Amino acid sequence: MILSLLCFLIDAITAMYIAAIGTRYVWTYAISGQEIAPLTFTETMVYGGIGLASALAASITGISFGKRVLRQPFNPPQQRRHTDHIIWLLILTSTVAAWIITKVSIFDLLSTDGLTGAARIFADIMSPLTVLFHPITLPLTGHDFDSAQWLVTIRAHWAIFPDALSAIIETMYFAFLATALALPPSFILAFAAAHNVMRQHPVTRTIYSLVRLLANFSRSIEPLIWAIIFSVWVGIGPFAGMLALFVHTISSLVKQYSEQIETINHGPVEAIEATGAHPLQVLWFAMVPQIVIPFLSFTIYRWDINVRMATIIGMVGGGGIGTLLMQSQGLARWQEVGVMVLMIAFVVWIMDIVSGKLRQALA
Repeated sequence: MILSLLCFLIDAITAMYIAAIGTRYVWTYAISGQEIAPLTFTETMVYGGIGLASALAASITGISFGKRVLRQPFNPPQQRRHTDHIIWLLILTSTVAAWIITKVSIFDLLSTDGLTGAARIFADIMSPLTVLFHPITLPLTGHDFDSAQWLVTIRAHWAIFPDALSAIIETMYFAFLATALALPPSFILAFAAAHNVMRQHPVTRTIYSLVRLLANFSRSIEPLIWAIIFSVWVGIGPFAGMLALFVHTISSLVKQYSEQIETINHGPVEAIEATGAHPLQVLWFAMVPQIVIPFLSFTIYRWDINVRMATIIGMVGGGGIGTLLMQSQGLARWQEVGVMVLMIAFVVWIMDIVSGKLRQALA
């Protein structure tokens, strides 16, 4: 009954979506050239009626897109072809709607004013790097090299370096702490979120659904939002940034870990179960040896991601170099922004090399 209701809802929502996109974006905007007005209550009711009528027709004819989504078998194959047409229609209408909503404009992208402004800002951002290589470019311009003036210029461009270095060290450490603290709960919750572990009893299936729901919910909230919440909760600073990364890391690792658990070889599991072992013993001796290396690889990669993400959440009060970067950007000090961008890029590059080497060693 519940499965049939879900199929009906999927069919209704799909039909409403195609009707709304087809009329509002494809016909009204792309073909007729009219501006898109806000959705009215009458239009909503019309689209709802189209969805209900389509879902009823699908349930009567048996050509149900909802069943295809829920992976139920289709008979005869002709019905599969009909649902494949629906999939292609969804892709086409979604692509057209995305293009229109995004307001893609090649003319704006290639406009002279826009390119000039972007080039000016990019030149200012890269000036701390270009000034370092200034002596190399002098022979090409025919100018004499003045070492004293060169050092003064470097000092002026890199004046923010000591503060930025302290901030980026702070960023690396709270990203590391967020990853380390997230490991134990992620490891435990991953087994509760694995379908092949929790499917044997109604209680465990309920726990599985709740854990997956909470993980999906917390992962759907971006770390920027978590940083804002924790900045209000514990105050602006690295502690708020660490908590934001901690929450998001748990939800992300639970998903990665649980999916790895669901792909294990069930031969060792069945062999240990045949000996009458306790379920916890089955987990520890049959599953953990198969997943420990992928888990370590996922964890190292997550630390890499957290270092990059920490620079962003600092912009909303999460501490670290992101806060300093936001201050310089707000004051249009693009040379200072350039110094911090180069430092972030260098740290991310080093982290990428180190994490890549560790993943290769663990593979």
